[in-house]
Amino acid sequence: MHKLAGVRVGDSSPVRIMGIINTSPESFYKKSVFTDKKIIEKTAKLMEEDGADFIDVGGMSTAPYVKTLVSEDQEIKRITNAINAIQKVSKLPISIDTCRAKVAKVALQLGAEIVNDVSGLKYDKNMINILEKHRPSVIVCAYSNKIINGNQVMQTRNLVKQSVALAIKSGVSANEIVVDPAIGFFRRKAQGVLFTKINSDWLQRDVIILKNLNQIKGRYPVLVSVSRKSFIGELLDETDPEKRLYGSLAAETFAALNGADIIRTHNVKATVDVVKIVKNLKNLKKGL
Repeated sequence: MHKLAGVRVGDSSPVRIMGIINTSPESFYKKSVFTDKKIIEKTAKLMEEDGADFIDVGGMSTAPYVKTLVSEDQEIKRITNAINAIQKVSKLPISIDTCRAKVAKVALQLGAEIVNDVSGLKYDKNMINILEKHRPSVIVCAYSNKIINGNQVMQTRNLVKQSVALAIKSGVSANEIVVDPAIGFFRRKAQGVLFTKINSDWLQRDVIILKNLNQIKGRYPVLVSVSRKSFIGELLDETDPEKRLYGSLAAETFAALNGADIIRTHNVKATVDVVKIVKNLKNLKKGL
């Protein structure tokens, strides 16, 4: 039985919802950015009331198409403020969205229970030491610092396997690992450092991955994060992330139907409704 911070995920469990709280003004979707403690408290409380299972806190944007690198001290300051605020009003497990070991260490010491690393534990060599010491639940993203060619489904599966192996080597239980196929992070070129270079079309890659989630996850639950992302914008011909809600919900529905076990989203209430409808329609079909 797989669990993420004690919450059952995958297998016969319901599709879980992870709400996003960004504390980085550099983030691509400005309405997801919260820096004031009172607003963070209000947002976290609402996410819990709306049905979120986890809250994911980020202190540095990882969008590959913008320069977003900030100092570790700045990232730590941001996530410390957010975690303290969330804990005042919510009992939901907190996930720390970081690829840097020092940041993860501080977050775990403050009470975060999940490390969500978009580099699949490959960016910061010291991350393994932090996992060894704290043994959190882990979300590993498909990532490579080399060019990836060929079958994107198989390549993505291989990359998450590498990161799963790193997590297990650090002592994290195999039952507390979730994989993420990295929608939006495979690019021909980018300004950020946290992306995987490919020579094929990135939009086509993301669509193919969403169609083949079950092939990628293997025995591990899979998390999908598509909310407001640029591939939604490309499909809708919409440059403003604020106007990508309906497209995001459609993509989240597609992901839930295709095997997603956790959906990471900016739109908790709406995504909870999406997942509820998918579940009910699936159950109705079985009963006919």
